[in-house]
Amino acid sequence: MIRVQYFARYREALGLDGEQLSDTQELATLDDLRRHLLARGGVWQVLAEQNLMCARNQELCSLAEPLEEGDEVAFFPTVTGG
Repeated sequence: MIRVQYFARYREALGLDGEQLSDTQELATLDDLRRHLLARGGVWQVLAEQNLMCARNQELCSLAEPLEEGDEVAFFPTVTGG
């Protein structure tokens, strides 16, 4: 099982703050997970943004990061301030 969390406007767009996915054997990287979620269509296309940030087990990483059973993944938009 993999726990996925959504933050900021991703959480708002998707209408949920997180979920647990149990059928994840075919997902080798965070990008595989992202593509799996994108395949849901509709509002899930928000995760197709080029500036998407992600973390695996509370460590910032790239979409190429390997994914393992029991991981916690977070997707969030870049943050800018002024």
